[in-house]
Amino acid sequence: MIRFERVSKWLSGKFVLDNVDFEIRKGETFVIVGPSGVGKSVSLKHMVRLLTPDDGHVIVDGESISDASGDELARIRKRFGYLFQGGALLAWLSVAENVALPLREKTALTNDEILAKVHETLKLVGLENDGAKRPGEISGGMRKRAGLARAIITNPEIVLYDEPTSGLDPVTARTIDQLIESLRVKLGVTSVVVTHDLHSALTIGMRIAMLHGGHIVELCDPDKFVKSSRPEVRQFLEAQFITREGSWERNIT
Repeated sequence: MIRFERVSKWLSGKFVLDNVDFEIRKGETFVIVGPSGVGKSVSLKHMVRLLTPDDGHVIVDGESISDASGDELARIRKRFGYLFQGGALLAWLSVAENVALPLREKTALTNDEILAKVHETLKLVGLENDGAKRPGEISGGMRKRAGLARAIITNPEIVLYDEPTSGLDPVTARTIDQLIESLRVKLGVTSVVVTHDLHSALTIGMRIAMLHGGHIVELCDPDKFVKSSRPEVRQFLEAQFITREGSWERNIT
């Protein structure tokens, strides 16, 4: 579905991605983890050509989005929905108006058709009674859900999530996890999630890739990930109190 072929990116005087190869399968939830600043969000932005590789190619269903331009690029981008880290809602619009924006900008639907689609999508994320509110009147978790509704309202094949649980309390974060999984099942989308939250990654990920030093140092299913012997992975796991058996520990001396 999405393939990175020897992708390299140089930013701020260093390689953020260095000859990176991996493939995301159709219909899976693929999670990219790692500490801050290792290139997780950079990888996500390459998938929709918000960034272009300095070397290598990003392939979407056999087409190189990293080489596309004009109408071809716009056509490939239509296959994606993108949930930005902060939700990226416009403060002066209501939740419903924010969610309606892609339909008003990219389709010829009538106003009644747009309103019906907005209500249907808000119901899917549990916000059917909150459409008239402004972003400043709802919680952080609700803003994430509103951003997600906007990302999926055009029925994309692929949804990209940039730190979907960042800044949320644990209960709300798990609610977002459940929503991501529910949308994958109900809509059949391919999900790509960037996170430093291993609780989330191990819950929703079908495969987990860890970025470190510009490279993928581990790529496997969650059961194998928690048992990895890679020192970078072990350090990351143990910092969040996860053992090789997948149980939780808190052992601070």
